[in-house]
Amino acid sequence: MDVIEQLKTVVKDVPDFPREGILFKDIMPMFRDHVLVHDTCLELVKQIGDLGQGKPKAIVGIEARGFLIGPIMAQQLNVPFVAVRKKGKLPRQCYSVKYEKEYGFDEFDIQVDALKEGETVVIVDDLLATGGTLEAAKKLVDMCKATVMAHCVVFELEFLEGRQRLKDTPVVSLVKY
Repeated sequence: MDVIEQLKTVVKDVPDFPREGILFKDIMPMFRDHVLVHDTCLELVKQIGDLGQGKPKAIVGIEARGFLIGPIMAQQLNVPFVAVRKKGKLPRQCYSVKYEKEYGFDEFDIQVDALKEGETVVIVDDLLATGGTLEAAKKLVDMCKATVMAHCVVFELEFLEGRQRLKDTPVVSLVKY
């Protein structure tokens, strides 16, 4: 069974989480299988390469599940990992952006010196839903004067049309619902 088929078997649907009317895709069971995690990250790295844009200079991971996948991908690519965190979690001077996600509002920070001007990066998260989270992370990368070459997720909820918000940047996703 290939990595995409394996991923489909481990995801658990959780109705009405984090609030009523949301069908949450729980990917945490994936992390019980270290080989699957490794192979998932390798597949994402391969698909980034298939875009034909070269190797990114950094992987930008979004709190929290982007922190589980992003550092592994960064290690596989031999590039730095940069964190996008919830407001107030990073020390020193930060850029901030407020954004709307599928079930409310939030705010993210990135340290102003986290990326170098002109660097190309890939933004990594677990899931693409409405696109608000990835769009916010891209705004932070833009504030750093770096360039997003792709957004990279393990899972995508196509019916929410999150790609529409990210239309200027390629999106790599492994499992689509």
